Amino acid sequence: MSEQLVLDLPHRPALEADDFLVSACNAAAVRLIDAWPDWPGGVQVLCGPAGCGKSHLANVWRLKSGATRLAPESLGRRSPGVLPAVEAFAIEDLDRVAIDEHAMFHLLNSLREEGVSALLTARTPPASWQVHLPDLVSRLRSIPVVTIGAPDDDLLQAVLLKQFTDRQLNPEPHVIAFLVTRMERSMEAVRHLVAALDRAALAAGRKITRPMAAEVLQQLAAASGSDAV
Repeated sequence: MSEQLVLDLPHRPALEADDFLVSACNAAAVRLIDAWPDWPGGVQVLCGPAGCGKSHLANVWRLKSGATRLAPESLGRRSPGVLPAVEAFAIEDLDRVAIDEHAMFHLLNSLREEGVSALLTARTPPASWQVHLPDLVSRLRSIPVVTIGAPDDDLLQAVLLKQFTDRQLNPEPHVIAFLVTRMERSMEAVRHLVAALDRAALAAGRKITRPMAAEVLQQLAAASGSDAV
């Protein structure tokens, strides 16, 4: 009988989204979401690489808190210092677009004065953002930051297993272990890899094997211009 892997990482309900798997690399971020509304200062920054789960957790928090999603590029279109009657804001990808620095500074001041919570997300911490207004630089650097790390082996294995199960695929444990040690370490990479292996298994008319996994990894690496497999 084939050995079976068991998905044993804890699940964090994501309300209207898929469950969020908790591992060492994202546990601090999950604790941050759980700690609301008892956030020091009311504003927190959640940062981490693309595909690490920032948007997922931001959505969990938004649904939990009733926060209004605010696009960072819209900051300059609202009156400085004026907040709508809401209890919380979620502002994502702050390091991915150019922002109105004066508007952002006034918004942070208003949040503090009104006691309104906000979750800011970005790929990098505020100290590395391209911000030039000295007052805003100082204010951003005073905000607590929680970082999500790249997925660890336990999380990659759990997500691979979950996605294979969702597609009714059942690769042997040694195949999953092989993938974990050689794949790109991101949630986005997991999705692409599982989809590619599903197509390869369907085309070959057989189960996913280690040679098939190696071939698909090579193909994905070639397509992305990477030589790390």
